[in-house]
Amino acid sequence: MKKFLLTIAIAALPMAMFGQSIFDKYDDMNNVSTVVVSKNLFKLMSKIETSDPDHQEFNELARQLEDLKVFVTEDKAIAAEMATTVKSYLKKSSLEELMRVKDEDTNVKFYVKYGNDEDHVNELLMFVSGIKDVEVDVNGKERKIETVLLTLTGNIDLNKINALTKKMNLPGELDKVKQ
Repeated sequence: MKKFLLTIAIAALPMAMFGQSIFDKYDDMNNVSTVVVSKNLFKLMSKIETSDPDHQEFNELARQLEDLKVFVTEDKAIAAEMATTVKSYLKKSSLEELMRVKDEDTNVKFYVKYGNDEDHVNELLMFVSGIKDVEVDVNGKERKIETVLLTLTGNIDLNKINALTKKMNLPGELDKVKQ
């Protein structure tokens, strides 16, 4: 009987992990600021009626999104751990490098998992490291940042990513992904 229960527990483990991300460990870490937007909020946001064409484009994209997670840290040890986690994730996933930008010590890298065609992706990952002398307002407090990790999942139309960056105040570099 114990063997049977153990077998069931092991078989159920992947289902319990479903929906979890390798990056979720940063959610509750000290010295990591986190923004997580769920599918339910995207659905709610997409129901806002307006005649603004940019907002209508955003609504179309928002209906297709699963989640957005942004992790920001100024802690060099956590930044190094994030870099290791990203490298490990990239080895196991089917993400492909889309773009890389290096400016002095700062590195910006974009990775995607393609969807149904070349204009759609199922996952977009942006990893920015080596940020120097940049302060951002986090909850009313100025903080220096070292590393930013952003993941976006869903059926993402790269032709409409500009609408998302405008409406959600995301990094402007995302606009360059389609280009």
